[in-house]
Amino acid sequence: MWYDTEKIGLPPGAADREEDCPMTASVVAHRRALHRIPELDRDLPETLAYVKKVLEPLGCEVFSPVAGSLCAWFDRGREHTVAFRADLDALPVEEAGDPPYRSCHPGKMHACGHDGHTAMVLALGELAAGLTDLPRNVLLIFQPAEETQGGAKGICETGLLERYRVDRVFGFHLWPGLPKGTVWTRPGAMMAKNSEINVIIEGKSAHITRSGQGIDALWIGCEALRRIRTLEETELPAGEPGLVKFGKMVSGTVRNAVSSHTELQGTVRVFSMDTFHRIVRRCGEIMEELEREYGCKARVEFSEGYLPVMNDPQLVETVCRELGAEAPGILPQPDMTAEDFSFYQDRAPGMFCFLGVGETPALHAADFDFDDEAVLPRGTAFFQKLLLLP
Repeated sequence: MWYDTEKIGLPPGAADREEDCPMTASVVAHRRALHRIPELDRDLPETLAYVKKVLEPLGCEVFSPVAGSLCAWFDRGREHTVAFRADLDALPVEEAGDPPYRSCHPGKMHACGHDGHTAMVLALGELAAGLTDLPRNVLLIFQPAEETQGGAKGICETGLLERYRVDRVFGFHLWPGLPKGTVWTRPGAMMAKNSEINVIIEGKSAHITRSGQGIDALWIGCEALRRIRTLEETELPAGEPGLVKFGKMVSGTVRNAVSSHTELQGTVRVFSMDTFHRIVRRCGEIMEELEREYGCKARVEFSEGYLPVMNDPQLVETVCRELGAEAPGILPQPDMTAEDFSFYQDRAPGMFCFLGVGETPALHAADFDFDDEAVLPRGTAFFQKLLLLP
C-alpha cells in the first residue's frame, strides 16, 4: 500500500540527528554482502555462514532451533527477554538492476528487502555485545522461508519464545511509499490473515447442441464466483476491511462442448480469525447449495496461510510513551499484505513496524532497490531504542 504522506505527515522522530544513527558502515556492508548471495526458502548455506561469522565473535550463544535458522542469545541475567526477528530468504527473481552489489546467483534476488532486515538485526547484535547493563536479555532470531512456508511457525512450535522468557518481540519490513528512514506502526491489526482459496466444480460434458444432457461446470463456476464475491458485503464486520477475490478461472476443453470441470483460484484477506472462519463456513454452505441446485459436485479448499499481524496495543502504547518525540508514526489503516511475523505474536506480545524506503520500485519487483545508507542506520537506531526500553 502506498500511503498519502501529505495526509499522514511524518512521525515525530523523523528528524533524528545523524549521530543518533549508529553502525552506518557496518549495517550497509552487511546488507550489500547479503544482497550478493540471495538464497531461497530453507536452503540458505551461504547466508547462514555469513550470519554465523558475524555473530560468533559477539560473546553470545549461537544456535539453530530449526533447519535454515540461527538465533543469538545474549544472557544479561534478567527475568525477561526482548526478541528481534529477521528473515533470511530471497525470491526466485532475476535482478534487473546493476548495482555494484548485484546478486551473484542467477534467478535469485533479495527483491523484498530481507537483506536489509537481516543487516539491521546483525548490527543490533554488534551493539548489544557491548552493552552489559540491559533491562532484558536479548534474543535475535534469523528465520528461513518467510516467502514460502512460514518459517516463523516452525520456530515458534519449538517453544523458543517460552523457553527464553520472551515478553516482547519486534520486527521490521522495508516499505516503499513511506519517507526514507521513517518508522510506522499501529496498535491492533497491522497486516492481514491470508489464505488461498480454490473452488472445484465437477459437472458433466455434453455437446453444446445437447447441453440439457450435461451439467455445465462453467456456468456453475460463474455462479460460485458471484455468490462468494458477495461475502465481502455480507460477512465482513462493519468497518473491518477484507477481501474475497479470484484471479484465475480454468474450465472446459472446446467451444462446442459443455464444460465438465471448472476451477477458480483466489485469495482471502481478513483481519480476524473469527471473520476467516465465518467465510470458510459460508463458502462450504454455498458449495452445498450449488450441489443441490445443479446436481454437480462442488468443493472449496483453503490453504492455512498466515495469521493476521496483530500488534499488541499495550506494547505499542508503551513504546510510544517511552520514546516520546522519537516514537513511530501511526498508520491510519492496516495493510492487506500478509507476514509470518504473526506467529511470534501468537506466542508473545509483539510489534511489527514498516521502515520507509521512499519512492522505490515495488517489493518483489526485479528492479527493487533502496538507499541503504539513508534507511538502514535509521532502522538500526530505532531497534537500539527498543533494546533499551525498560
